[in-house]
Amino acid sequence: MADTEFDIIVYGATGYTGRLVAEHFVREYGNAADAPKWAMAGRSMDKLEAVRDEIGAPDDTPLVVADADDAASLEAMCARTRVVLTTVGPYQLYGDALVAACVKTGTDYADLCGEPAWMREQIDLHHDKAKASGARICFSSGFDSIPFDLGVLMLQEEAVTRHGSPAPRVKGRVRAMQGTFSGGTAASLTATMKNAAKNPGIIKVLNNPFGLTPGFEGPDQPAGLVPHYEDELGKWAAPFIMATINTKNVHRTNFLRGHPYGEDFRYDEMMLTSPGEAGKAAANAVAEMLKNPFGAKPPKPGEGPSADERENGFYDVLFVGEWEDGKRLHYGVKGRYDPGYGSTSRMLAETGMALLASDSDGGVGTPGSFLGKALVERLRDHAELTFAVEE
Repeated sequence: MADTEFDIIVYGATGYTGRLVAEHFVREYGNAADAPKWAMAGRSMDKLEAVRDEIGAPDDTPLVVADADDAASLEAMCARTRVVLTTVGPYQLYGDALVAACVKTGTDYADLCGEPAWMREQIDLHHDKAKASGARICFSSGFDSIPFDLGVLMLQEEAVTRHGSPAPRVKGRVRAMQGTFSGGTAASLTATMKNAAKNPGIIKVLNNPFGLTPGFEGPDQPAGLVPHYEDELGKWAAPFIMATINTKNVHRTNFLRGHPYGEDFRYDEMMLTSPGEAGKAAANAVAEMLKNPFGAKPPKPGEGPSADERENGFYDVLFVGEWEDGKRLHYGVKGRYDPGYGSTSRMLAETGMALLASDSDGGVGTPGSFLGKALVERLRDHAELTFAVEE
C-alpha cells in the first residue's frame, strides 16, 4: 500500500466525532513537514465541503464520497489509502462491508468500537485473511480502550524492569472522570441488546472475559460488579460501565503478544468514589445507575457536548499491579479533554499516525497488540495524555 494516493482517510468526517478527528489533523499537523496526505470521506459531497470549510481545512483538502450501503464505493475508497479511520457506527450495523474492504485491499483500519460481540464475529471472519493481506484491523482506538489497554501494557513493562516479572494481578481504577456519553455509545449498546435478544450466543461473548481470545480461556476473573471498600486505596469502588469491553481488549492484547503478562493474568476495572459512608452510598448509586446508564432520553448519534464541555473534560486512571509476595506497583494514565469526544478523537487520529509509522503483521487486533509503546509516545506528544509510574 506504499504507493496509495492518501496516507489516511477519515471516514464519517461529517458526523460529530468524525469532524473532531478531521479537526485534529488540521490543528495538529496543518502544513507541517510530517503532515500526512489525508482526506475526508462520507456519503454527501455537499456536507463534506461544508465541514471542510467550517473546520478551517485547506480548500484543496481531498473529499471522497463513500457509503456504508455501497460495498463497491468502500472498496474503491480503501484502495486509495494506507489507513482508514472510521467513526461510522454502530459498527455492527454499518461496519461489516468496510472491514471486509480493508481486509481485501490490505488497508489498515482503526475505529472506536465498543461492541465485543461484533468484534468477535469479525475476528472469526477476518483474522486469518487480514494476516494474509497485511491489513491491520485495529478496534477500540478511543477512550474504550486505549487508556486501559496501554496503561496495563506500560505497567507490565515497568513491572518487568523493576521486579523481574509481570504482575499476575492488575486492578484498573478510574479515580476521576468528567465527560459525557456519546450518542454513538448509546446507539451501540442499544443495537447490542437488540441483537442479543435474537442471538443468545452474543450473551456468552459479552459475559466471557476471554470472549476475544478464541482458543484460550484464562483463569477466573474478578467480576468488578459489586461495590466494595479497597483498604490499600482508602476508597470505595463501584462498577465501571466500560469494563466489559476494556477488560476483553486487555486480554486480547496479552493473547496476541504471546502472553507477556502471563497465562494466569487477572484483571478488572472499577470506579473509585470516596471513603466512609458517603463513598459507600455513591458506589451503590453508581451500581444502580448502570442498570439504565442513559436514562429515559439517551443521547442521539451526532449529538455531543459543547466545545467548552469538551475542553474542560478529563480522566484519571490508576493501575495497581500486585504480586503474591506483597509487592505493589502503581501506574497512572491521565487525559485532558472530554473522554468520549475531545480525547477520543485525538486518540483515533494518532492511532492512524502510529499505523503509518509502524510495520507490524496484519490481523484483527488492538492498539496495544499492533502499536504498543510507539502509540504511547504519539499520545504523549500529540494528544495530551500522560503515562507515568506513581511512586
